[in-house]
Amino acid sequence: METITIVLVLLLAVVASGFTSRALPLPIPRPLVQIGFGVLIGLSTGLRVELDPEIFFLLFVPPLLFLDGWRIPNEDLLKDGKAIIHLALGLVVVTVVGIGFLVHWMIPSIPLAVAFALASVVSPTDPVAVAAIAERVRLPKRMVRILEGESLLNDASGLVCLRFATAAALTGTFSLSSASLNFAWLVSGGIAVGAFTTWITARTKDWITRRVGEESGSQIIISLLIPFAAYLMAERLHCSGILAAVSAGVTMSLVEASGQARALTRLHRNTIWDTVRFAGNGIIFVLLGEQMPAILAGARDTVRVTGHQNPWWLLIYVLAINIGVATLRFLWVWVSLNLANFRTHLRGAAARTPNWQLVAATSVAGVRGAVTLAGVLTLPLALNDGTPFPGRDLAIFLATGVIVVSLLAASIGLPLLLRRLGKATSPLNGAEEDRAGIAAAEAAIAEIERIQEDLTEGGKDGDAYLVTATLITERYRTRIAVRSQTGRAATLARRHEAIERRMWVVAIKAERTAIFGMLRASQIGSETAHKLVRELDLLEARYEGSP
Repeated sequence: METITIVLVLLLAVVASGFTSRALPLPIPRPLVQIGFGVLIGLSTGLRVELDPEIFFLLFVPPLLFLDGWRIPNEDLLKDGKAIIHLALGLVVVTVVGIGFLVHWMIPSIPLAVAFALASVVSPTDPVAVAAIAERVRLPKRMVRILEGESLLNDASGLVCLRFATAAALTGTFSLSSASLNFAWLVSGGIAVGAFTTWITARTKDWITRRVGEESGSQIIISLLIPFAAYLMAERLHCSGILAAVSAGVTMSLVEASGQARALTRLHRNTIWDTVRFAGNGIIFVLLGEQMPAILAGARDTVRVTGHQNPWWLLIYVLAINIGVATLRFLWVWVSLNLANFRTHLRGAAARTPNWQLVAATSVAGVRGAVTLAGVLTLPLALNDGTPFPGRDLAIFLATGVIVVSLLAASIGLPLLLRRLGKATSPLNGAEEDRAGIAAAEAAIAEIERIQEDLTEGGKDGDAYLVTATLITERYRTRIAVRSQTGRAATLARRHEAIERRMWVVAIKAERTAIFGMLRASQIGSETAHKLVRELDLLEARYEGSP
């Protein structure tokens, strides 16, 4: 009963944080608000959550990484692949080594392997925290895509480094050759297992659907089970479950490109996954806040590990780690851009000097979040000989501090850094959208003409089919004319289109209000009202979701 109460309280806190973050006048990211609610729960209630690291990691990390891999555009991964790999792999290794030695230098009582483990969990960035900040701050679109792609891959690379560091701390030995071979298996095996799991699931599901039909509920549950299946299968084969979850998500986006799922299935599934993402990430940050009073209460004991007595030294260490991470990130991005410009100059093309504000914004935007917390909580409680794992409580405290400080730095620093950069535009996406819209409308017209001929062959209701086909075709021709405009004519056409969408939404809302009024007056039944309202909801979603 207490477990159910805890789950309900956590979900209630997540819901309240969503309302609160939108109501606040300052651009405070939702994860910080959720941490605040967690602190209130920890201080004002008797609820205490004992986090089992393995269960915590299994429940939250695979579905969140799977969804990130599913939804990130594959073309963006390919277009900015070099930049993403440099950040997700090269920067992670540099961060692990640099911060690991920094932590060991500042706190000699922490073994070097444990210091590397702490550096491994603070190296991955968190896409959800960045997205929460981007809701209030206009980040350039390409920066957001690169940060999303980076976080998709550096979660895996950082946690793989954590695995090696933890193993070294447990055994007291480290072999570079053995680690290299193990790393190759972790990466290749994880990617293969994830891709295979999604592919074989999709093929089996399509085979069954062709024979017995499609059921939306079953399709949604299958999509929810895929990341767990990929993760558990990869872990059973001793390869990376994290990479398996990511690979399964990327493969899912390729499988879905076939467009075989029903429209209602996609609508329902997207809604369910949005809820899972919102609840999963929210619960993680609320749990972080709920744990903070206990973590802070043990600060006096934790600080003794460092050789000091004053708990304020812990804050100094947290700030030093954040500064170190941001500095390494800034230098890495700056050097990478200059090397790219140098290669461009050698090819005889014009090279642009890197904008320091954009580089600094990229550094500050690399906030830490759910994966950092999940990773540090997986540190074992004891060594192989049964003695307590050295510095575990201190590592959890420092990782928690890094999460909070990085979120604060991003929420304060990004608006200041991006104020002079202006709003980024993406004219290529608009042109691409117009081309796709025109092609789709032309295909629709061709199909209407074909089916009109088939339906009127018998001669019955031929005039009705002709009139209806003409009305629908005319709407598609109008869409083609609007999307074919350029310059000022295109601006005016899009303005008229926006006004039309707004009027459609107003009219649909009026229809729905009337239907609810008739339902309350018992003029229509609930079943009829539900059907009509659902149709209007889909129409409203279409017009409100239009560009």
